[in-house]
Amino acid sequence: MFAKNFEKWETRFGWVAFFIALVTYGLTVEPTGSFWDAGEYITTSAKLQVGHPPGAPLLQMIGAFFAMFALEADQVARMVNYVSGVSSAFTILFMFWTITNLVRKLIPSSVSFTNGHAIAVLGSGLVGSLAFTYSDSFWFNAVETEVYAMASFIMALLLWLGLKWTDNLDHPRGNRYLVLISFVIGLTFGVQFMGFLAIPSIGLLYYFKRYKETTVTNFLIANILVIVLLMLVYKFSLTYVLKLFGWGEVFFINSIGLPFNSGTIIIGLLFTAAFYFGLRYTGKNNFRIANTVVLCALFLFLGFSSWMILPIRANANVVVNENNPSDARSLLAYYNREQYPGVDSPIYGTYYSNLFAPPGEDKDDKPKYERDEALGKYIIVNNYKGAMQGPNEDHRGILPRLWSEQHAENYMKYFGALDFRLKSSNEELRRAAAQVKNGLANGEIDESQYISFLRQFGEYLEVEPPSVWDNLTYMFQFQFGYMYWRYFMWNFVGKKDDIQGRYNGHGEWISGLNFIDNLRLGSQDNLPEDVMNNKGRNTYFFLPLLLGIIGLVFQLSKNPKQFWVLLLFFLFTGLAIQFYTNPYIFQPRERDYSLVGSFYIFALWIGIGVYGLFEEFKKYLKPKILAPIVLIVCLLAVPGVMAFQNWDDHDRSGRYTARASAMAYLDSCQEDAGAMLFTIGDNDTFPLWYVQEIEGHRTDVRIICTSLFATDWYVD
Repeated sequence: MFAKNFEKWETRFGWVAFFIALVTYGLTVEPTGSFWDAGEYITTSAKLQVGHPPGAPLLQMIGAFFAMFALEADQVARMVNYVSGVSSAFTILFMFWTITNLVRKLIPSSVSFTNGHAIAVLGSGLVGSLAFTYSDSFWFNAVETEVYAMASFIMALLLWLGLKWTDNLDHPRGNRYLVLISFVIGLTFGVQFMGFLAIPSIGLLYYFKRYKETTVTNFLIANILVIVLLMLVYKFSLTYVLKLFGWGEVFFINSIGLPFNSGTIIIGLLFTAAFYFGLRYTGKNNFRIANTVVLCALFLFLGFSSWMILPIRANANVVVNENNPSDARSLLAYYNREQYPGVDSPIYGTYYSNLFAPPGEDKDDKPKYERDEALGKYIIVNNYKGAMQGPNEDHRGILPRLWSEQHAENYMKYFGALDFRLKSSNEELRRAAAQVKNGLANGEIDESQYISFLRQFGEYLEVEPPSVWDNLTYMFQFQFGYMYWRYFMWNFVGKKDDIQGRYNGHGEWISGLNFIDNLRLGSQDNLPEDVMNNKGRNTYFFLPLLLGIIGLVFQLSKNPKQFWVLLLFFLFTGLAIQFYTNPYIFQPRERDYSLVGSFYIFALWIGIGVYGLFEEFKKYLKPKILAPIVLIVCLLAVPGVMAFQNWDDHDRSGRYTARASAMAYLDSCQEDAGAMLFTIGDNDTFPLWYVQEIEGHRTDVRIICTSLFATDWYVD
């Protein structure tokens, strides 16, 4: 029954997984705005306003569509939150089909595909997709308005499309999947850049399909090329398109004297003409590959088009208009996140020890162009020449992991204090320096006092930068260990509590197996009631992890090429993100939500592990008997346990804290008296924007966010 009509059953079971996820997220979705960016995203989505860089215009447009179905103002947030729930359910749908596609390719063509095999394959898809449905980080993203749920959907869709493309590579119209892939990649710019990380794996799927014989040379070349392709799309495609539009706008207005926006229109027409003649020429001359390349580039640009909503709405002077990206040049600055300072590069840059070093040579800032309506030109409004203090070159080097000057105290506290040498022979200073060093070593003074000494006597000291070894230690222990491995274990082993971890015993992973947890965390007996009853305390007893490892090993043994495709995806969406973003020590909140791509890949291995168990035990039982047993046991042991453990802390259906606190802030101000309420950061500000803009509560109070005071667009 299942084997004969497998494609139909595959489709049906995929939609079953979809509806299970949809119902789960529908029941547990937050009914209003939550803390952090959610309040801002709801506000900018429902009213099509401009949020913080680099923006999420596609998410906002879809959110605006969902908001249309709200019957009351206080239902708008719930409807926009449903965007994440629906996106996450579609992630599960395509994940199911991806697992079944991969598992079927692990079955030798010489083996007869029986009902037992069909049930095992369908069970693999069901267990893997439901395990991800109820995983900690993915579920968190699915019930609030953020970019990561839709970004996960795009990644899942791209991987599935990559499989469909390579499966149909020899079909006359097989490249239609490649064109669709290009369009979806273009759409990624309108959500979150995480979706680009599917590109290398799609490229490798093509390589392994086209080149039957894999050599060391062509394997290395293929891997280099797919990474280069990723960088071309991510770093150069939209960046240089926006640069070209920005250059054209300034050139045609300032040099030729055309009206504002003429340059943008002319460059747009040139792009349109280039695509038209490119498609016409390659089609007429039957240049099939060139025609496909031009077509893919065209659909990539069509995907970009969601960005047009940002300057359109910025020029409408909407209430929330962050960075005011009203023209091509300001849109490029918005895309490049120029508002946010950061490390120069994850490969080479400035160490935090630059804080204690003599300043380097001044360097130029970027010129900022604004319209001068009287002159009819763009003028530079900032003194950008020599406007920025450059770093001391002695404090620059490779792998600048320890880079944030604002976090010097914590760097020193957990990864060792910076050493220094005296430039003076003053005996009193030498004694003071020795006393400070000994005091820090003996715990008599803390790191803040040590830093005060370095600053106070900086002109007499030569502070040494952290070594490459220090940076590597920080990278592996904190960035890869604490900021990735800990999150990975949360999702597939268990989580101690829902309190943010800062090397303080909170936020650790825990398994539920005392003989292991006792070794890591101390005795788990006789713990206080508040610790044991913390809703974030979830234990899976290593079951998801073990099933995933079984799937990983099984796939590696059966199809190493397929394994490498997933492994590269796993690394790029996990450790590579941490390497590239280079997080400083102790972020404002836990960052597991940004790493769901790698958890998605491991959940694929969980699904494959189900079929691995079926293959291992079918020598002992008949396949038609074994397959349902393996399916039921794995369903209960992995997604069943995860759903049971995670439901209470992921059920946000009764949470109104952010909304209530925002209303309380506003209600504390005198009514209709020109009150101004000063806020600091996201959790102070975004819930207030939400209740004012969406629910219309206390709009007489003016919100002033001090964190944005340094920006000219906010002052305007």
